[in-house]
Amino acid sequence: MSKLKAALTLLGTGTSSGVPVIGCDCATCQSTDPRDKRLRTGAMLQFTDATGQPRVVLIDVPPDHREQSLRAGIDRCDAILITHGHVDHVFGLDEVRRYNAMMRQPIPVYADNETWEQLERVYRHIFNRQGNKNDSFVASLTQQRVAHGTQLNLHGISATAFTMMHGRLPILGWRFDSPIADPLFPIAYCTDVNHIPRESWPFLEGVNTLILDMLRPRAHPTHFTCDQAIAAAQKIAAKQTIFVHMTHDLRHGEFDPTLPAGMRLGFDGMKIC
Repeated sequence: MSKLKAALTLLGTGTSSGVPVIGCDCATCQSTDPRDKRLRTGAMLQFTDATGQPRVVLIDVPPDHREQSLRAGIDRCDAILITHGHVDHVFGLDEVRRYNAMMRQPIPVYADNETWEQLERVYRHIFNRQGNKNDSFVASLTQQRVAHGTQLNLHGISATAFTMMHGRLPILGWRFDSPIADPLFPIAYCTDVNHIPRESWPFLEGVNTLILDMLRPRAHPTHFTCDQAIAAAQKIAAKQTIFVHMTHDLRHGEFDPTLPAGMRLGFDGMKIC
């Protein structure tokens, strides 16, 4: 793992509608700044394992995943971690079959029980193949169920799931730890959150890199507002905080410079090392 520095790439940083929004002529949607073009939120963690093998872990697979993969040049996938089952976070799952074809092996997918119920219902052609009329090429995925406190060993990187609240829906945040010294780690990935339960705060202790939900300035029932996200980030006190899942209410060039020191607005393709 020490042969290649790990990197976290933000494949998408937009909310469920993306930016620009269909039919909108606001300043952000009409902006020529590429940082204002936001695909749906998802991320990729890249590292090299102890044997020298490059590894790729995806966090969520939004509907834009094919475009995100082509932009980032992704040619493998060793694991997929799902935060929750909403459309903007899982409707790119069918696209990962291309990684199956290149790697010639199934991909483990980690999600909680409620998310698996949704995935099994939506992706019956993948998880109930015997019901398919045609023997078509579909993704080969292994179902792995996780819950609050589940710790995984992903080729040497530790990934721990913890509960966050997305309105009334419990979802998963993910903490990543490396066995070697790397200023990127520990990482906490917390999208689609408006409340962090008391039992989850220990998983955010000592974090160097925080990826955190920040929807818009106005109140929302299931997402942090700008002020709420900044307050949570200040309490967590990571060395660097990058905000994601923004609406078109936030124009990058105007809002990013107003953030406190150590905090930045994420953008599609942003690589954090």
